[in-house]
This record gives sequence, C-alpha cells and structure tokens, in this order.
Amino acid sequence: MGYTQVSLLEGGLDGWRKAGGELFIDVNVPSKAFGELVESERHTPSLAAEEVKALLDSQADIVVLDARRFDEYQTMNIPTGISVPGAELVLRARELAPDPATRIIVNCAGRTRSIIGTQSLINAGVANPVSALRNGTIGWTLAGQKLAHGQSRRFAPTSEEHRQLAAVDARRVADKARVGRATLADLKAWQQEPTRTTYLFDVRTPEEYAAGHLPGARSTPGGQLVQETDHVASVRGARLVLADDDGVRANMSASWLAQLGWDVHVLDDLQPAHLSEKGAWIAPVPTPPPVEPISPRTLADWLAHGDTVVLDFTASANYVKRHIPGAWWVLRAQLPQALAKVPAAQRYVLTCGSSQLARLAVAEVEALTGRPVFLLQDGTTGWINAQLPLETGETHLASPRIDRYRRPYEGTDSPREAMQAYLDWEFGLVDQLARDGTHGFYVI
Repeated sequence: MGYTQVSLLEGGLDGWRKAGGELFIDVNVPSKAFGELVESERHTPSLAAEEVKALLDSQADIVVLDARRFDEYQTMNIPTGISVPGAELVLRARELAPDPATRIIVNCAGRTRSIIGTQSLINAGVANPVSALRNGTIGWTLAGQKLAHGQSRRFAPTSEEHRQLAAVDARRVADKARVGRATLADLKAWQQEPTRTTYLFDVRTPEEYAAGHLPGARSTPGGQLVQETDHVASVRGARLVLADDDGVRANMSASWLAQLGWDVHVLDDLQPAHLSEKGAWIAPVPTPPPVEPISPRTLADWLAHGDTVVLDFTASANYVKRHIPGAWWVLRAQLPQALAKVPAAQRYVLTCGSSQLARLAVAEVEALTGRPVFLLQDGTTGWINAQLPLETGETHLASPRIDRYRRPYEGTDSPREAMQAYLDWEFGLVDQLARDGTHGFYVI
C-alpha cells in the first residue's frame, strides 16, 4: 500500500501493559479524554437535566444549541433545541442569542461536544451566560425526561457584523493556543514532502463543502473533527491544515487541535476563487492491482443463471440498509471463515459501496476459492444507479456484525445501564490521563 515504515509492537497490548503503559477502552479516546480534562481544569459550567427542564418549563430566556451532527439531532433532541454543530457555535451564537442576557445551553449526546462547545463560547468571549447540559441527551433520558424526534431547526445565516466579531474572537483564541498560520504556498510545499504526512481539512458544513472547496481538501466539519480526530487523522504527529471561508471555524477548531497536541495550521490567504473543486473527496490511495470489472447489467444476467455469488464488503449497517438481492455480507478480516458459510459458485463478484474496498479482496478470494473473481463496476452504488432491485435486512450474513461498535447514545433504544456505564467511563478518563503520561495535551 505504499507505506515505508511499518513495525509491530513487541508483545502487543500485554507488552505495553508490562512496560507500565496505560490501556484505554472504547472509541475516540483522545478527544473524549481531552474533553474531560478541559472540564476538570477550566471548571466548564454545566446544568443538570432537571435544571434545564425547569428553565424550559418556566419559559425562561434561554436557547438550547445542539452541537452534534444534524442527523444525530434529527434522531433525538432536547425540546426547543436548535442544530448548531460544534464548529458553528462561535460563528452563530450572536445571531441566535442577540440579547447578552439570554442563557445559552449547549448539548450533545453525552459529554464531550457539549463541554468543548460551551468552553468554545467562553474562550471566544461571548457575553451570554453559557452552560453545558450535563451528560447530554443521556443525562436527559436518565432523568426520566422525554426527548423530541424528527426536528429540523437549524441555525440561520450569520450577519457580516457578527461574522467579523466572531473572526476576531476566534483568531485571538487560536493565537493563545499557539496555532500556526499558513499560506497556500506553504501548503503546496508541505504536500510535496515525502517524509511527513499533511492532512488538509475543510471544517465548514458538508453543504458548503459540496458547493466548492479547495482541491484535495477533505470535508471534516470542525466539531466532529475535534470529537473524532482519530477517524480522519490516523498518523500520529502529522501536520493538520484547516480551511474555511470566514476565519472562525478553522481557528476555533484549530485551537482545540493544538491543545490536543497536533501540529495544526490555519490557511490565511484563501479567496473564493480557490474553492474551485466540487464533488466528494477522493482518498489518495496507491494504484490498486488490476481486476476485471463487470457492469451491473452483466451481474444481473449472471445472477439470473444461478452460478454466481456476490460478496459485499461494505459496512454491515450499509448492507442491512440495502444490498444486491442474495449478496452475502462478509467481514474481510474473517474471510476464510465467511467463505465456509457461503455456497460454492462457478464465479464470485465482489462489491461494496464503491468497490474501492472490495477491490482489495479480489486476490484473497481467488486464492481461497480457486474460482474466477470479478469486481462490480462502481460497486453497489452503480447497481442502484442502474435502477436494479435491492434487498434489505440481515438476509445473508456470512460474518458476525462486529465491524462497528454502537455507542450507547446512538439511536433511541439503549438500555439505561449501558448509558450509565458510558458516563462512568468518561468520568474516569482524567485519572487515566494522569497515569498515561504520553498524551501531550494542554489546556489554555
């Protein structure tokens, strides 16, 4: 795949433990542990679910701003809440609460995004009293209070006056956090370095990104970038470059990433003309091995004859949502075991959402089956675009659905015990950081 420095950790996790290292569980640990550290050191103000409900019931002068992704907000939200994903808060708060006496409540599903969102507004000097909803929608549910569902309230456009005020505030916070400044020329030079990874992230909303972005930039809305940095910046110690078109979202996001220990820079000389690229981000992967692609229509003909098996390597959630009729869902890490459950066939056709992942499994399936293996052109997306029939549900699982951990705050059916255990885990992260000694965090 093109990597030049690959090593194994001697002794694995047990070796790390024996060397005195701290081990963590769950997901997005750097960001979540950092959020707990911020609250611990800055004493970020928060209100319990019962207190917030009492304010709402009394029709107090408050606004509830939901710092999660819009799709999470739509699944469930605090009554009256408005969707303002994390990086948007400093840019939008003055528009949503123009009276400085209005209390702002920031919530997420658990703790991290509400802590970081609340502290962002405080760091930026927003005049309103600001508090996090303690423990988010989990805390709201554990308090026996009802959530709203299917809402669509979103932030309004920001006036130029408020944007300029927010830009000054955000730049001040970024400077305090020792965020680097960069030009397009700097970015070009960094991207040509063969020995250092540089990530280019567009921290605006997905809609703005789709309308036009800097060539090569990846859409990573700032609040989620701080929450899930490990999802998109997997190279520890890499250089991060952030882009926006307002001087607010990149600087606020960068201020947190710098405190998380990243070498992070904000592009300062972007002009509207530079945001010339449209379409989805394309991952810079090595040239894949050649395989023989087939069209969706050809696959439909083969399936009609009954001598072909389709193996789907997409995420299991995508498979359950929709897949090619009769396709088997396979976890590539357990391919030999999965193939033992799949009926033998004269030929195999591999797919996933785009066939990018499936392509990597072609040689393995050939070696394990001894049969011809083909790749579906453009994956299941191509099949859908050809308006061919689809199937839903767990119809043909050749592997167990262990590919994705479902957080206790996802969906609306999590057991109370799981939600409480999740909060208890977050509460313990500061003590784990104290024992770890390798994280490199600091809090301004």
